[in-house]
Amino acid sequence: MHISAKADYATRALLELAREPDRPLTCEAIASSQQIPFRFLKSVVGELRKAGLVRSQRGCEGGYWLGRPAEQITLLDVAHAVDGELITLRGEPLTGLDYPGPASGLPGVWRRIEADAAALLRGISLTSLLPDTAGGS
Repeated sequence: MHISAKADYATRALLELAREPDRPLTCEAIASSQQIPFRFLKSVVGELRKAGLVRSQRGCEGGYWLGRPAEQITLLDVAHAVDGELITLRGEPLTGLDYPGPASGLPGVWRRIEADAAALLRGISLTSLLPDTAGGS
């Protein structure tokens, strides 16, 4: 399975926003903190905004905030927002995949891998990834 740079950068940016949800952050601040190329991050944040995972405000007090609470944003949401389909075969979704003869069972395996990956990612929220800042164990 391939995890795209877009999905990685998007998740890291969202975690920066989730760390202090009441304070807007600029793309420059996120890029600097996470060591992400600014120009690439700018386009990724645009995709997150279109998907409703972040909201923005222009102006001197502007920046980016989470589009909904961190506990309601999963890694599956992020992957779909920036990559579309979770798993593709040669760039095509697995839904209509069909092979003849002895390979006829293979598309079902690919679809099961996709379903299992989706279930795992659906169960991981941004909140669950944040370090414990309360000092507990």
